[in-house]
Amino acid sequence: MNIREIIGDAIKYPASNWRKLITLGVIFLLINTLPLLGGFLSAPPLILMVVSLILMLIPLFFVIGYTFRVLRTTIAGSDELPEFDRLGEMFIDGLKVSIVFIIYMIIPGLIMDIGPFIARANPTISSITGLVGIIVAIIFLLPLTIAIAHMAANGQFRAAFRIREVLDAISRIGWGKYIIWYIVVVIMVGIISFALKFIIT
Repeated sequence: MNIREIIGDAIKYPASNWRKLITLGVIFLLINTLPLLGGFLSAPPLILMVVSLILMLIPLFFVIGYTFRVLRTTIAGSDELPEFDRLGEMFIDGLKVSIVFIIYMIIPGLIMDIGPFIARANPTISSITGLVGIIVAIIFLLPLTIAIAHMAANGQFRAAFRIREVLDAISRIGWGKYIIWYIVVVIMVGIISFALKFIIT
């Protein structure tokens, strides 16, 4: 599949069922608006922060879980958006994907977090540490998408951490094609996210 086909499918696929797409949009809206409800509570700042975080994470896990379901049904050969049902399963899937992301990003996160501490002693080294952290994050993000797909295909959480199998899958795709696809997806997600924020605000 070439880049033109990828972009075409990305545009046509959501349009296959506008009802589900609108439902997903409503959930995105909730992610942005529910945390604001915490501001109406009369409570200490820490409690307000926790409440706002919970109100944001709950719909976010549903969105991630539904995206994971889309991925799983696509791997199974379906070209239709899956139903918004089995909400408990969807929530758990979103939680699992989030945990996978966090685990993959632990090392890059630690490297970037070291920067502020080093900055006190040597700002130059701090900048280098930040740059290294970004590079390491990119290196870890590249296999992350395939790792999640591998988890969806196998139906096992631990499948996301079978690094050799994940790298073999990328090799079969071709690293060049995969990186191009990844860049295209990042750009499209950025455009869509910007559009959604513009519409919501």
